[in-house]
Amino acid sequence: MLQPRKTKICLVGDALSGGGAERVHAFLSNYFVSKDIDVHNAVVQDNVSYNFSGELLNLGLLKNRSNGVFNKLKRFWVLRSYIKKHKFDYIIDFRMRTKPVQDLLIARLVYTAPSIYTVHSSFINWYMPQQSWLTRIIYGNAYGVVSITHKMKELIESTHGLKNVATIYNPVNIDYIEKKYMEGTETNEFKYILSVGSMHDHNVKQFDKLIEAYSNSMLPENNIKLLILGEGSQRNKLENIVKNKGLNDKIVFKSFQENPYVYMRNALFYVLSSKFEGLPMVLLESLACGIPVVAFDCFTGPSEIIVDKENGLLIDNQNVQKLTEGINLMFEDEKLYINCKQNSSASIEKFSLENIGSQWLHYLKIDN
Repeated sequence: MLQPRKTKICLVGDALSGGGAERVHAFLSNYFVSKDIDVHNAVVQDNVSYNFSGELLNLGLLKNRSNGVFNKLKRFWVLRSYIKKHKFDYIIDFRMRTKPVQDLLIARLVYTAPSIYTVHSSFINWYMPQQSWLTRIIYGNAYGVVSITHKMKELIESTHGLKNVATIYNPVNIDYIEKKYMEGTETNEFKYILSVGSMHDHNVKQFDKLIEAYSNSMLPENNIKLLILGEGSQRNKLENIVKNKGLNDKIVFKSFQENPYVYMRNALFYVLSSKFEGLPMVLLESLACGIPVVAFDCFTGPSEIIVDKENGLLIDNQNVQKLTEGINLMFEDEKLYINCKQNSSASIEKFSLENIGSQWLHYLKIDN
């Protein structure tokens, strides 16, 4: 008797390392394989460090130094041939998409199966053209566009008039996080609050504002340090700000850590000072590690994760003085702190990999 054919899904991403979208790609590959789905992963860059499941097509290995037209066409053709050969039931695209002509060609000539395009930032121009007519041509007839917050869905619909937008939150792998922070080394050299992120020129994480808020808080005088994990072109500038404030002994910079969950687990609380977000995984991960969070109510994400004074504090967007007050309140009000800490991990159950994975199966009409 013939066995029923497995559902086949191709997950296409920029890489399997580094960022939130890439982590979601890896998590979903693990989940789909656990549900007996045949998963293939295609990545544009030769950058793979996350634990993933399924087959791998590493297009980055084909990239040469010049990365000229012929080299790009070769990778384009390899991906097209791979997708044609495997006859996928679905393609899910996690890439940042900022080249409309290229993305139109991929949508029309490469993706020969029902395709889903994910959007991971409220700065939606990173994922679709500014011109609505072009966005509708590329994505209007796709199986769907998946945003990671409800507010992002509303923005895409109101900006571009797309009718095929759904919301599925990013998953957080709670079991994996618990395992990682349990196997890590304790970081009890000093008491600290934590923030994590890239320090690039576009300054999305706004660590300068966080440094300002922290320096005006009561934490330095109480010997509670600010620990920032991250790297980027702005790090020297930020270190100079700290030096000029005379806070070298209070604000500590470390590079990105292979196991950031140990640092989250041992922090008093996490602080997010971003200009904008998608669905900030660092908030979910911090809550999974059992610590409260304090965050600007930026567009989008924090308001769909934080219940004010239940698992953290939502701060008036971009108000640095209010951020200082929030940091002080979370430190000073023991009753509030204990309540938020006790609620932290349970508050993100709806973001669990099992729950979000199940929503993906329902969205794709896969009966498991």
